[in-house]
Amino acid sequence: MKPYKEIRLRPGKEASLQRFHPWVFSGAIAHKPEDMIEGETVRVLSADGTFLGVGHFQIGSIAVRIMSFVDEPIDGAFYERRLSNAYKMRSTLNLVRPDNTIFRLVHGEGDYLPGLIVDIYGNTAVVQAHSVGIHKDLEFVTNALKCILPADAVKHIFYKSEGTLPYKAGIFLENSYLSGGKDVDEIAMENGLQFRIDWLKGQKTGFFVDQRENRALLEYYAGDRHVLNMFCYTGGFSVYALRGGAASVVSVDSSAKAVSITDQNVALNFGDDPRHSSCPEDAFKFLKQLPDEEKDLIILDPPAFAKHRGAINNALQGYKKLNLHALEKIATGGLLFTFSCSQVISAEQFRLAVFSAAAISGRKVRILHQLTQPADHPINIYHPEGEYLKGLVLQVE
Repeated sequence: MKPYKEIRLRPGKEASLQRFHPWVFSGAIAHKPEDMIEGETVRVLSADGTFLGVGHFQIGSIAVRIMSFVDEPIDGAFYERRLSNAYKMRSTLNLVRPDNTIFRLVHGEGDYLPGLIVDIYGNTAVVQAHSVGIHKDLEFVTNALKCILPADAVKHIFYKSEGTLPYKAGIFLENSYLSGGKDVDEIAMENGLQFRIDWLKGQKTGFFVDQRENRALLEYYAGDRHVLNMFCYTGGFSVYALRGGAASVVSVDSSAKAVSITDQNVALNFGDDPRHSSCPEDAFKFLKQLPDEEKDLIILDPPAFAKHRGAINNALQGYKKLNLHALEKIATGGLLFTFSCSQVISAEQFRLAVFSAAAISGRKVRILHQLTQPADHPINIYHPEGEYLKGLVLQVE
């Protein structure tokens, strides 16, 4: 193997890497080879030549994603070790079991594999690359998956990076199966409930795996309540609410296709259940027209309102407006499950936006739960940016 090219940092810019933060920003670099290609593996050195880490070079503000703070090759054996550790952790968490075949196997920096996402849906693994380095190491990743997963547990590997690879890289790929792809079972199970997963065209990898524990909490509170699930996507919260004994559930999403999949998922578990109805409609418009006091449990789980720091202020106004509509409409004694999945919005900022909405509504509001992402979406303690999902359960008088 050829020795990796080396990047040298400016004086004083090594501190974050010495604290094991896995990102090197472009402004910290003093020198890099002129012939460096995006996605290649590089060694990062301090100004005095001390080794700091080895990682993937990328064009943009985050110039290197550190794969290891040990001076080691980033090869097939490396990926096999990291993926094996990730799978062992999920097994220890009791996520790998017959009644739960949906879980996240690799969560980027949280599993010490920046740029890589792997979600398991039954016998299919969906792989997503968020860096060119991971894309170039794809063969290592797929071979490691085949090696570390139990025999015949995963028969299909689908690569879904068409919309996640950096656009500057000039990589034009189409989502496709890397292995398998024939007679694929698109139905998987979460906590004993069945879901049809659309990894071909659906958002993210096809399902919001990160809301599993929050859906289970909703089920606990759903009994005899009239539930409104806004931004329902594939209906996860709706299905849990029905199993929890909800008196009625209305699922709303602006996407008619999402509503159709929600209806399919309800039917998979409950047949033609008269308690459920759905509506393809804009969330703000639907809430504005909703009669007061009609719903006593509302879920707000919108897509990310801010995908970069320049959109933070507008996003916070959006969260405030959305939560105000819900707080004005919800029945007395009702529960509001409200979320933000915007990584650039902090938990404090989100809570302040919801506080502002509560103050404008003039209603008494109490926080019952503060929610986050589940254990198969771990947060590297040295990389707080990995904490992206924020949620509150509010009781409204």
